[in-house]
Amino acid sequence: MTATTVTWSMGPGTYEVPLSLFATNRQRLAEKLQPGQVVLLQGGDSINHYDTDVEYVFRQEAYFTWISGVREPGCYFALDVKTRKGHLFVPRLPEEYEVWMGKLLTCDEFKKIYAVEEVHYVDELRDVLKSLNAESLLTLSGPNTDSGLTAKEALFEGIDEFKVDNEILFPIIAEIRVIKTPEEIEVMRYICKVSSDAHKQVMLYTKPGLMEYQCESIFLDHCYRVGGCRHVSYTCICGSGGNAATLHYGHAAAPNSKRIRDGDMCLFDMGGNYAGYAADITCSFPANGKFTADQKLIYEAVLFARDAVIREGKPGVLWPEMHLLANRVMLEHLKKGGLLKGDVEEMIKSGVNGILQPHGLGHLLGLDVHDVGGYLAGCPPRAAAAPLSRLRTARSLQSRMLLTIEPGCYFIPRLLDGAKNNPAQSQFFNWDVVDRFRGFGGVRIEDDVLITDDGVENLTFVPRTVAEIEDFMANGANFK
Repeated sequence: MTATTVTWSMGPGTYEVPLSLFATNRQRLAEKLQPGQVVLLQGGDSINHYDTDVEYVFRQEAYFTWISGVREPGCYFALDVKTRKGHLFVPRLPEEYEVWMGKLLTCDEFKKIYAVEEVHYVDELRDVLKSLNAESLLTLSGPNTDSGLTAKEALFEGIDEFKVDNEILFPIIAEIRVIKTPEEIEVMRYICKVSSDAHKQVMLYTKPGLMEYQCESIFLDHCYRVGGCRHVSYTCICGSGGNAATLHYGHAAAPNSKRIRDGDMCLFDMGGNYAGYAADITCSFPANGKFTADQKLIYEAVLFARDAVIREGKPGVLWPEMHLLANRVMLEHLKKGGLLKGDVEEMIKSGVNGILQPHGLGHLLGLDVHDVGGYLAGCPPRAAAAPLSRLRTARSLQSRMLLTIEPGCYFIPRLLDGAKNNPAQSQFFNWDVVDRFRGFGGVRIEDDVLITDDGVENLTFVPRTVAEIEDFMANGANFK
């Protein structure tokens, strides 16, 4: 049975992921390497809740998913570049496993499930690698430029008997992950549609008097019950009112626990995860379904910034230029609305854009919500100063990249106070107007997009204009 005939899904109505997706990834990697090299990756392990016997719900490491599609913990994967064969190594589990955890699968059964050429037990790893006569083992070690953490390098008893190179693999596999295959793009279309529909359900459900976490629960329910997404890609951000100005709201110290009030803007940033692939969508809307003049002003400043990037984005365009384009459009609209004054280019030179939008325009997207490849060697480096230093990549756009476009406008008390006390920035604000927005929170509009040969294809399908949002929240329109 070949990878082209095997699929994986979460059941009826969910997307059938072809296992050829992972075989293609292995082929792409092998083409960049030399015969005699063997790639060795170590998958994720189950993690217990502190000292208890309760485990976190397992989620596979992204590079391991990319090369194998394997969903179980405790595995290794080797790719023999010379033969192009994949070798999966699974734990040899005790017979008692079958009593408590389910059927013990044979190596042949794993071969059929994952459409891989060879399956062995982990305790055979050393001997199998010896039999491949590898000139060198390529292990994965390199920095994640978003987290600052390092990819976990494969280790096993007996590895010191091999010539190991931990420098060759990382830049190659990370760069390959930046450009998606047609099969990967189809998975992303699915998870973006599921996540879009979940956001729509949340918009229909939300009203003043509810708790933020109740809206979060609607999103989680739809993604899992309808879309088959056991995981979401990150902790859901469900900020209402002033909480919408906290960029990563929703964590343990701020757990989506405020009651939504009439007059609040809601900023809900949530994305499902399917077969390891991540969506990342943000919707901002008034809790009562009707924009005030102030809410419309801020919302449309952000919407027009998003529109400009979708209009101008195409292969060859530098991402920092798209960020600055979005900033200019937003600042111009806020100036017309009376919040700002003066020359927009001078505002940007003084950093006013970073006061109102301290984060970058967006990020690469794929198996990680902040996907790899942002600042690899040979790519444009990170800018030295904020706000451009906060961009997660400075690359030029390429066809088959997936990114988020997520401009925002926030009224963050600490940043506003700093600007008010900084003469170089303070001169651009009409403070009598701006102070009216303290407590407003913020607006973010985040779409997941595909760069095509000639532009941008938006994979996100939610109401976006003021009229669309008001009509949808009133009538449930456009739900398809």
